[in-house]
Amino acid sequence: MLELRELVKHYRLGEDEPVRAVDGVAMSVAAGELVALYGPSGSGKTTLLMLIAALLRPDSGKVFVGEREVSAFSEQEAAHYRLRELGFVRQTVNLVPGVSALDNAALKLLGDGWTLREARRATRPWLERVGLGERAEHTPDRLSMGERQRVAVARALAAGPRLVLADEPTGNLDSQRSREVLGLLRDLCREQGLPGLLVTHDPQARTFVDHVHTLRDGHLHEGLDAELAVSLA
Repeated sequence: MLELRELVKHYRLGEDEPVRAVDGVAMSVAAGELVALYGPSGSGKTTLLMLIAALLRPDSGKVFVGEREVSAFSEQEAAHYRLRELGFVRQTVNLVPGVSALDNAALKLLGDGWTLREARRATRPWLERVGLGERAEHTPDRLSMGERQRVAVARALAAGPRLVLADEPTGNLDSQRSREVLGLLRDLCREQGLPGLLVTHDPQARTFVDHVHTLRDGHLHEGLDAELAVSLA
């Protein structure tokens, strides 16, 4: 389970009042669940993801993944957690040009000291799972945007993470490709028993997730608030 306990992260810009990016957020995501987090730009969504990924430390509050307090990790423990325990799917997929889809998906394992042969063997079933088994040797320039995003999903999951975070993974995709990626994330969380948190502006995401929350001005609200519901209609 992912559990956030009264997380607070404020920023001070000069003499102005502090920006309350995350202001007492409490939330839990159970194993096998995919939860969508909506919110306007500047609402604190990215800061919240960075706290969960141990890229930022909270001013107060705690982040737990299972029984482990992620927010208390040392820098070395945080790096280990991001490499081995966290599957992070980003909007910008950052594939290496001229390198096959298989080797791009294996990069995280290679960074953890696996040999190329070992990493390729472990990653190939994930490429097949995301529907790219027959395109494993294609370089990014021969893949569609949706296929590139699926490579990023395979890369995030190849190391066997305990938690999945996705930051606007459908932001660069058309409606059909968006549905494919959202369905894939939902199915993988359920099949692997992983908690998943999806930050999105995509109105389609609501039909693929177990719960919806809105983050506005650093505060978390259950469901989709009225103002956002109108903008997403």
